[in-house]
Parts: sequence; structure tokens; C-alpha cells
Amino acid sequence: MSRSLRRGALAATAVVFSIVSLGACAAGHDAPTLQVKPDNAAVTKGDIKVQNALVITQEKDKKGPAAVSATVFNTGTKEQTLEGITLPGGKAVVTLKPAGGGSKVVVPAGGSVVLGGQGNASAVVLGGDSIVDGNVQKIVFQLSTTGDVELEGFVVPATGMYAGYGPTAAAAAGPTPSGSPSGSPSGSPSGSPSGSPSGSPSGSPSGSPSGSPSGSASASASASAGH
Repeated sequence: MSRSLRRGALAATAVVFSIVSLGACAAGHDAPTLQVKPDNAAVTKGDIKVQNALVITQEKDKKGPAAVSATVFNTGTKEQTLEGITLPGGKAVVTLKPAGGGSKVVVPAGGSVVLGGQGNASAVVLGGDSIVDGNVQKIVFQLSTTGDVELEGFVVPATGMYAGYGPTAAAAAGPTPSGSPSGSPSGSPSGSPSGSPSGSPSGSPSGSPSGSPSGSASASASASAGH
């Protein structure tokens, strides 16, 4: 091989080595592909982290409420209560229901709570007429200690992988009546009978016999005549 050909081969090898080296650097800890984050919304504030936040609507052509689905993590040493969820920008009202009954949705210390899906807590959205599939919706989670944790989540229909996390049929029926009937019957009968039976004798006999038997007087008269 001539000297000029050897020089060309060495130069080509150096170029290839440089490209490989640059490729290896690009695949390091700061590689662009490692900076790609999942589409579902996530945010951290203090001890609270919210992941996979979505607003899930009914299937196409079906009417009914929507639901908020998310996982709320608590990395702190004290439990917190999820006191409410709001969807700013509309008139939607979100009703929380704990898993298995109870009155509060508790995020345990060092644990998490899931919203949506069978056996989990639920967050049903009523009056969300402005919520449209494909849009991005602002969601605010209100925690007892951390306060408001805000992020934006996609609005998706309850189909495919989201079918099991949307609003349930039971939730669509709406809330139960707020209380028992307003009162008992207005009163008992107005009074007792006005008096004793009218047919009883009105009083005692009007008087004693008006005089002694008339036979006593006759006997006295006969005795006088005999003397």
C-alpha cells in the first residue's frame, strides 16, 4: 500500500472514532432521550407529589359526570387529608368519596392514595359542561398541611386504558337526599272530650219528702176523741 493510501485510511479511522465517541457522550446521563417526560401531569410541592392527573369524561355520545384520576403521594412523616379538588375556569364541582366509606380521603405518611378505579377513592365532577376532550384542564388539589397543589392534566374519554378509571354508574346517579323528611305530623288531636256524657243525672234529688206520712196525724186525732 502506498504512503498516501495509508494516510487516507488513518484519517478515515479517526473520523469514525470521533463520531462513535460523540455518540457515546450523547447517550450519557444528560442525553436528550432521558429528558423526555411522560405526557400525564405530575408535580411536587413539599411532602406531596401528584402523578398521572387526568380528567376523564364519559364515553363518546354518553351523558353524565366526569371524574378526576390521579395518584397522590405523601413523603412526609405525618398523614395529610385531601380536603378538596377544584377545576378553575368553570362551574364544575368535584365531590370526593373515600375508598371503603368514611368521611375523609387520607394520604398516609410515607404512602399514597389513588383516585379512580375499582376499590379506590373517587373524585366525581358534576356540572363540568365546559370540560372538552383533548383540552388541558387546570386541577388544584387541596391538602390539609401542604395547601394547594396545582397542575394541568389532559381531558380524555373513559375508553381504552382509561375505561376503568372514569366515573362509575353509581356516581352518575348523583348525591342522596340531604336529610330526612322535614317534620313529624303537625300535632295531636286538638283536645280531650269537652265534658262528661250529657245524659247522666244533672244533680241529686231536689229534696226530701215534703212531709211525714198522713197516717200519723189521723191516729193522733182518734186518740183525742176517745178521751
